[in-house]
Amino acid sequence: MKHLLILAGLSIFLSACGGYPIDTTMSKKVSDFEFTTQDNDKMGLSDLEGEWWIADFIFTNCTTVCLPMTANLASLQTMLKEEGIDAQLVSFSVDPEHDSPEVLKDYGDSYGADFSNWNFLTGYDFNTIKEFSIKSFKNLVTEAPDGSDQVTHGTSFFLVSPEGEVIKNYGGVQSSALDSIVEDLKKVQ
Repeated sequence: MKHLLILAGLSIFLSACGGYPIDTTMSKKVSDFEFTTQDNDKMGLSDLEGEWWIADFIFTNCTTVCLPMTANLASLQTMLKEEGIDAQLVSFSVDPEHDSPEVLKDYGDSYGADFSNWNFLTGYDFNTIKEFSIKSFKNLVTEAPDGSDQVTHGTSFFLVSPEGEVIKNYGGVQSSALDSIVEDLKKVQ
């Protein structure tokens, strides 16, 4: 009987923690969404159901952190293919007024993105993406200051479970984080 109680308690504990075989740093449900891809298609949370995915927040005319972040995500895409890891990459624009689907398509092309598993999303207003980013990912997004077109935003990559829960964040500017992402995806798949 004592063993059954221990097993039941362990089961409840693992369920509460998600039971992931990696160290998690977050536990946040992604709000439902449906936005527009670089191909003018709709993509929403329901399209990612059952998939592991990596999210980030960028904008195409960024002159600072988005450059290494997008280069790192392009490298990650190559690493995932080489390792045979099936995961989606989703880049949300924090400058939707400028970043039309066509602009995002050109931007992705400039980094050699394979759009079969990497989508760039837009099709919302600034307040929508700001609220979505903060509520779902605890990721700062602040409007560009007067006289500037540079939006302030967090630089993390986020690992999202097939159930739509953000379970871990990584430094998106540091290429050293890419090996950790690959290793974590190997463990959870």
